[in-house]
Amino acid sequence: MINETIQLYPDRPGVTLTTYLLADSPELLNGKKRPAVLVCPGGAYLNCSDREAEPVALRFAGMGYHAFVLRYSIYTLDHPEFNLVNATDMVINPHSTYPSPMRDIGKAFLTIHEHADQWLVDTDKIAVCGFSAGAHNCAMYAVYWHNPVITDYFGAPVSQFKPAAAILAYGIGDFHLMVKPYSNAMLQAVASAANFAYLGTRNPSAELLDTVSPARQVTASTPPTFLWATAADVLVPVENTTRLATALAHAGVPFEVHIFEEGAHGLSLADPSTAGSQQDINPDAAQWIRLAEAWLRKRFLLPILEKPAWMQD
Repeated sequence: MINETIQLYPDRPGVTLTTYLLADSPELLNGKKRPAVLVCPGGAYLNCSDREAEPVALRFAGMGYHAFVLRYSIYTLDHPEFNLVNATDMVINPHSTYPSPMRDIGKAFLTIHEHADQWLVDTDKIAVCGFSAGAHNCAMYAVYWHNPVITDYFGAPVSQFKPAAAILAYGIGDFHLMVKPYSNAMLQAVASAANFAYLGTRNPSAELLDTVSPARQVTASTPPTFLWATAADVLVPVENTTRLATALAHAGVPFEVHIFEEGAHGLSLADPSTAGSQQDINPDAAQWIRLAEAWLRKRFLLPILEKPAWMQD
């Protein structure tokens, strides 16, 4: 495996793309290009979770795909002093507010395209996979990838930004659901800080909320999407997932959705490989990665020979 971390901007050391590239071999694909999955960890636009980063990339690599982890722009990269105690003193961070994190995905796509021949990446088959805020970021990219907010910003051909699929875990689909009071003080603090980090205001307009709600921006150009969440999620209500699924259905976009009855927010792979506590282990929800693998196989067939090379005519 070729594992390296690339800084995406000269002046932004925390915004990085880490590669998990499967080494080529005559015994494997022998120079053929592989599909890839770009992973965006969650973290409320305040940080990027390690639990939703490398372990997930390695799982996709185990399926035979190249994998990447994008650590996109978050609030604490510019304000490392932040904690929930002083959240009321937050100031606007233009790097973590819309549309900067979404553009980081575009920058990652350009970087992968630039190195596609060297890394043996099939650029027609790059999926984005995100968790929580990372899922929101991927969903935003999935609905805006072909729009001037990305293409004109980078001045690159639209074809270099196209995602082939999206895998979204317990993400925000409709931001209107997130600007509401929570009964739990800690949940309220996290949600309020996350909202300010991304929106840059404590009083967002309906127009802004519409703009950053993927469920309200889906078109026929949105890629096929796999969604999963839990009905018991108390931080990001499950309606975020169901509203996005309904929008995909109305637009005629292929999708698959799985709602598990139990499980807290932030499960990642929901098994011991990504568990910070016993709460992060849920055997039912852990099925999602196998379901996603089967769904992805329909779109990302590996270029494997029918017979070994020595048996070819």
